[in-house]
Amino acid sequence: MSFHVYLSGEIHSDWREEIRRGAEAAGLDVIFTSPVTDHDASDAAGDHLGEELQGFWRDQRSSRVNSIRTRTLIEQSDMVVVRFGDKYKQWNAAFDAGYCAALGKPYVTLHDEDIVHPLKEVDAEAQAWAKTPAQVVQILQYVLRA
Repeated sequence: MSFHVYLSGEIHSDWREEIRRGAEAAGLDVIFTSPVTDHDASDAAGDHLGEELQGFWRDQRSSRVNSIRTRTLIEQSDMVVVRFGDKYKQWNAAFDAGYCAALGKPYVTLHDEDIVHPLKEVDAEAQAWAKTPAQVVQILQYVLRA
């Protein structure tokens, strides 16, 4: 039986690939899913529904279309990894963590130590806080092989 892990959050580094490679190297039976990580494509997710002249409404429509994928994959996952990077404020990642908490879905946060304070509530609900993708792989190894 495969373990389903949704990789949420920051899209500007290769952390997802690091976790995938680590899980594969460890021989773990994990199926990874994620949001659309192409920033432009994500922003344009609702553009096919008609032209929108105001950025606010374009963002609203695209975020709702994106939420179909996000909610479905989070609900289908066994665990979620929520990555917070250092470049941008990832409100979407914080929202995904809150959604997991509301569903009772196990999640692990992945972020550097310098943003512990702003993420204290998010981390308080998480089952673990990892600083590196390798630590996430170690969590998966323990969960799947203990």
